[in-house]
Amino acid sequence: MTTAGRSPRTLWILTAVILAGLLVAAFVPGTGIRLPVIVIQVGFVLLHGARRYGWRAIGVFVAAGLIISNILENLSIETGFPFGHYHYTGGGKIFEVPWFIGPSYLATGYLAWIVATALLGDVRRGSPWLTTIGTPIVGAFAMTAWDLALDPATSTIHQAWVWENGGGFFGVPLVNFLGWTFTVYLFMQVFALYVRRSGPAAQPDRTTTSDLQAVLLYAATAISFVTTFFTAAHTTVTDATGQTWRTADIYETSVLLAVYGMFFFALLALLRIAQRRTTALTPESTTVPRGEPHPAHLST
Repeated sequence: MTTAGRSPRTLWILTAVILAGLLVAAFVPGTGIRLPVIVIQVGFVLLHGARRYGWRAIGVFVAAGLIISNILENLSIETGFPFGHYHYTGGGKIFEVPWFIGPSYLATGYLAWIVATALLGDVRRGSPWLTTIGTPIVGAFAMTAWDLALDPATSTIHQAWVWENGGGFFGVPLVNFLGWTFTVYLFMQVFALYVRRSGPAAQPDRTTTSDLQAVLLYAATAISFVTTFFTAAHTTVTDATGQTWRTADIYETSVLLAVYGMFFFALLALLRIAQRRTTALTPESTTVPRGEPHPAHLST
C-alpha cells in the first residue's frame, strides 16, 4: 500500500487513540495519561498538517507555536506582559515555563486552527486577505475558549501556576485571556502568512474527513470539564491574594464555558462540514435563459 493510502488510516488510528486517551483522562482522573496524550497529539499535528499543508509548512506552524508561546510566557513571568504576573510550580522547565506548555499550545492550537478553517475558510497560496487574517483570529478565539474553561480550576484549585495578584474570574485576571488570544493569534498569523506566500500552489488534501478528525478531537478536549463537575470534591480554595472561592462554582462555570464555548465552536464547525459535504454531493443546477442551450449540451 502506498504512503498516500496509509496516511488516512494512520490519522484515524491516531484520532481513535487520542479520543480514548482523552476519555480515560476525563473519566479516570489521576492516571497520568494526559502528558502521553499531548505527545501523541503533537504526532497527529505533524502527520495531519503535513498531509494538508506539506512538511515545510507544518514545520513553520510548530516552530512559530513553540518559539512565540515560550518567549511570551517567559516575558510575562518577568514583566507581566501579555498574560499578567504569575509563575509556574513544579519542575521540568524551559527557562521559567514547563516543557509541556509548548506542546499543549500546538496540540490544542492546531485543532482550533482546523475549526477556524471549517468555519471561515482554509488559507493557501494566494488566499484573500480576509481569510488570511480572519482565520487566525477565529482560531485564536477557539483556542482561548479552551483556556476560559481550563484556567480557573488548573491554577486556583490545583495551583499548576499561581496568579500573584489574583483576578476577578475565580482568581484569574482578565489580561490572561487577552494575552492568550494575542499569543495564539500571533503564531497562527505567522503560519497563515507563510502558507499564503510560500505554501503549496495547489490545495493539499483538505477533505471532509480531514476536518472531521480535528473537530472531533477539539470537542473531546472539553469532556473532562463535564466529568470533573460531577466527580470532583466540593470545597473551598484560597488564591494568592487571600480571596476564597468555592470549587463547586469554578467547576460549574467550567462546564458552562465548555458547553457554550468549545462545544458551540465544534457544533458550528460540524454543521459547516456537513453543509459542505451535502453541497458536494448535490448535483449542480444551472438556470439558463429560455432559448439558450444548457452548458451540459455545449461541446468543449
